[in-house]
Amino acid sequence: MDLDQTFIQAPEHRADSNFIPNQPEEIPVIDLSRLNDPENIQNVISEIGDACETWGFFQVINHGVPCDARKRVEETVKIFFDLPMEEKIKVKRDEVNPAGYHDGEHTKNVRDWKEVFDIYFKDPMVMPSSTDPEDEGLRVVYNKWPQFPSDFREACQEYAGHAEKLAFRLLELISLSLGLPKKRFHEYFKEQMSFFRINRYPPCPRPDLALGVGHHKDADVISLLAQDEVGGLQISRRSDGVWFPIRPVPNALVINIGNCMEVWTNDKYWSAEHRVVVNSTRERYSIPFFLLPSHDVEVKPLEELLSPENPPRYKGYKYGKFYVSRNRSDFKKLEIQNIQIDDFKVVT
Repeated sequence: MDLDQTFIQAPEHRADSNFIPNQPEEIPVIDLSRLNDPENIQNVISEIGDACETWGFFQVINHGVPCDARKRVEETVKIFFDLPMEEKIKVKRDEVNPAGYHDGEHTKNVRDWKEVFDIYFKDPMVMPSSTDPEDEGLRVVYNKWPQFPSDFREACQEYAGHAEKLAFRLLELISLSLGLPKKRFHEYFKEQMSFFRINRYPPCPRPDLALGVGHHKDADVISLLAQDEVGGLQISRRSDGVWFPIRPVPNALVINIGNCMEVWTNDKYWSAEHRVVVNSTRERYSIPFFLLPSHDVEVKPLEELLSPENPPRYKGYKYGKFYVSRNRSDFKKLEIQNIQIDDFKVVT
C-alpha cells in the first residue's frame, strides 16, 4: 500500500535516523510512595531535579492516580474511536475551537499517523481570540462530548481530576528541587488552559516513513502521560541528541518538562524533543495531560534563578498568544515553520 504523501517524514526525521535500537539508556522511575517517609522526601526531590536536568523525562509509580480511573478511560475511549467516521466527525474540532475529535494533526508541517480527542480541564475555557499581539480580544471555548459511549464524559472528567491533582503535586516537588518555595508557580494557573488528550495510533503500513507524532517539544509546563504496553515513545538525549525508547512500565505515568518550565528555569531544566514511532500490526493508545498556565501569564526566566553569571536566555512571551499560534499550525499544514520556543531566545 502506498502512503499518502502528507504523512511522509523527511529522511533525517524517520524512525531509523539517529536511533540506537538496543540502547540500554533508561530514564529514572521514581516511586512517589517514598514521600510518606520523612527521611526520604529530600532524596525524591533531588532525584526529580536530576531527572529534569539530565533527561527532561522521568516515570512515576505509586503516584495516586487510581488504576481504575485510568482503565475506565482507556476502555471508554476505545469504544469511541471504534465508531464509524460519520459518528466521530459529529464532535470534530475546527480551527476556532480546538476541543474534540481530529484526525489531521500536523507536527512541524507533516501529518501525524494518529487520531486524537482533546478535552479542556476548565470548561468553558478562555483563550485569546487571535494571534495578533495587539489584539486583546478573548474567546470562550467549550468541550465537545460525544453522545455515545454515554459515560465518555464522566470517565474523562474523573481521570482528568486525578491527573491535575498529581500535576500540581509534581509542580511543588519541582519547585522545591530548584530551592524555591513549594507553591512558587501556583499563581500562574488561576485560569489554567490545561487539557488532556486521547491519542490513538492505528497500525501503519509504512512505519519506516511515517510517525505517530513527529519530533517536537511540548509547549506546556509539565505533561503526564499514561501509555499502554505497546510502546513507541522515544526521546532525544540531552547530551548528544540520540533517540532512545521509553519502556512502558505497568501503571506508571511518564512525566516530561515542557517549554514553560525550561524558560522559567532559564534552561537548567530541559524540555526534551520526543516523537512516537508506529508499527504495522498493533494499535497503540496514550493519554497525556498537559498542564498549561493562564492565557495572560508572561512566561520568562524567574528572577530568583538569574545572576550576572546566568543572565536571562529568553525574552518573555504571553502564554495565550504562543498557544494560539502554535495550535493553529498543529491543526493544518502552513507554508511556514510554526512558532517555536527558540524564537524567544536571547541572542548572545
